[in-house]
Amino acid sequence: MQHHPAMRVALISDIHANRPALEAVLDDIAAAGADEIWCLGDVVGYGAEPDACVELTREHAAICLAGNHDLAVTGDLPLDEFSRGAGIAARWTQETMDPENVAWLATLCPLDEDRSIGLYHASPRDPIWEYVLSALLAELCLDAQEHRVCAVGHSHVALSFVRREGELATGEPRRADDALDLSSGEWLVNPGSVGQPRDGDPRAAWLLLDLDARTAVWRRVDYDIGRAQAAIRAARLPDSLADRLSYGQ
Repeated sequence: MQHHPAMRVALISDIHANRPALEAVLDDIAAAGADEIWCLGDVVGYGAEPDACVELTREHAAICLAGNHDLAVTGDLPLDEFSRGAGIAARWTQETMDPENVAWLATLCPLDEDRSIGLYHASPRDPIWEYVLSALLAELCLDAQEHRVCAVGHSHVALSFVRREGELATGEPRRADDALDLSSGEWLVNPGSVGQPRDGDPRAAWLLLDLDARTAVWRRVDYDIGRAQAAIRAARLPDSLADRLSYGQ
């Protein structure tokens, strides 16, 4: 049977060991009829169900990048580079995770430039750490990127930046059901975060990208936030990691 490249891709990112959010997003993706799921990294960190999230991601995602939290858990990044809460969660994750799942995280890379769009956990300039939240940074990334369209995660904010011929880059946050035509201009898009949104909308986020039609539709999904919070508290992780989920911050 001939392999056809995926035309309708579900982009997900920053799951952060939030199983209820990931399950809700996977259901929404299935209902939308996406051909493949591409994950931009940070499967673990912050949340309390890392093994379940790695196993679901391994099962469902055709591509998965490594995020900075994944690299912290595998030991590839020192924990002192992380905030206190993130460091505590990363150490807890190292101590509790199935070694086979940690080994799988260790096989991942923070970028993939072999697709029709560029894929980076954080940015084309710095795939691990850079937060692209301003038009100025987007401008520098658009200069650096080799693909006309790139996707990034890391900031947990659903957004898009575009640079048209002869103009400076502009960007805006993306709300549920925002639809864009990506057929002209240079683009940097962020699906938002599955497991820890930081754009004021507590619903889990993902992005449906049609690589043929060159369209992007941002999606938000309700999930059982209380269940994710209860798991974080039961694991005795910092309360702030549970509290913030209610606010999308």
